[in-house]
Amino acid sequence: MIYDAILVTSFGGPEQPADVMPFLENVLRGKNVPRERMMEVAEHYYQFGGKSPINEQNRRLIAALQAELTEHGPSLPIYWGNRNWHPMLPHAMSQMRADGVRRALAFVTSAYSSYSGCRQYREDIARAQTAVGEGAPIVDKIRAFHNHPGFVEAVTDRVRHALEQVPQERREPAHLIYTAHSIPLAMAQGCDYEKQLKETGRLVAANLGRTTWQLVYQSRSGPASQPWLEPDILDCLRKLKADGGSSDVVIAPIGFVSDHMEILFDLDTEARQLSAELGLHMVRAETVGAHPRFISMIRELICERIGDNQMRLAVGVLGPRPDICPADCCSMPSRPTTN
Repeated sequence: MIYDAILVTSFGGPEQPADVMPFLENVLRGKNVPRERMMEVAEHYYQFGGKSPINEQNRRLIAALQAELTEHGPSLPIYWGNRNWHPMLPHAMSQMRADGVRRALAFVTSAYSSYSGCRQYREDIARAQTAVGEGAPIVDKIRAFHNHPGFVEAVTDRVRHALEQVPQERREPAHLIYTAHSIPLAMAQGCDYEKQLKETGRLVAANLGRTTWQLVYQSRSGPASQPWLEPDILDCLRKLKADGGSSDVVIAPIGFVSDHMEILFDLDTEARQLSAELGLHMVRAETVGAHPRFISMIRELICERIGDNQMRLAVGVLGPRPDICPADCCSMPSRPTTN
């Protein structure tokens, strides 16, 4: 297949206080999230100057990827379009059309399969194409990559570095806790999100020679009446303290590819504060961000789609995800009603 460009597609985030409420309204439009929860999340952003780190992290990723493609090929221009804040997908699509791009590969900054992490991005791209109209480029999404060796190796390196911050004599019994963004249980039942997270966790732990670890969740935002994936990271920390054992905790947010507000607030602020109150020594692993192996992985996924005989790399038992998702893959669950 011949492609003219790469489209990096991400969640987006505010870059100043005036952006926060319009950004959150974009994020929550059509969702059953109480307004008081939106205002609570807005305060998280204001606490950090109204700026999310996600856009700057994407700029670094794009710069590193452009250098990787320039050096090793294929030499393709990179465009950037977000779901919820500038630069928005319709703007990127319009610019691509103006530049004569006919067909592009989209790299979505989400490693796992779920409605919000995969299918919704495909819907966002389709809406952007409709908004641009005639001449909008065809866009094919690169597959989910939770078990690509490049992702697993980059995550492993980040977790290893975090473990090294625990004194050597306490390192082996330290608790290794993986976190991912919680999603509604109804959404989780329609996709392989949990299964993929657990496989990534197993693969990383095996690389580190560790046999014990735990997967927990963070950042739930729905009404209390709606069941979401559990346990929550804060509940997990309380249980670790109650159960005794090691006082060292290494938290690795393997469900995220970059540090953004859910990391800054839920882990670096709330979890760290609770850990201090409980007498736990907490170390938080970095996300993969612009790790060189992660960047080379993106190039490998691009080459995989361009080359007819390119090997589809994957480790573990789940195998590589298909290039084209089935029509019923990661379907949107019906929204609960509230009184």
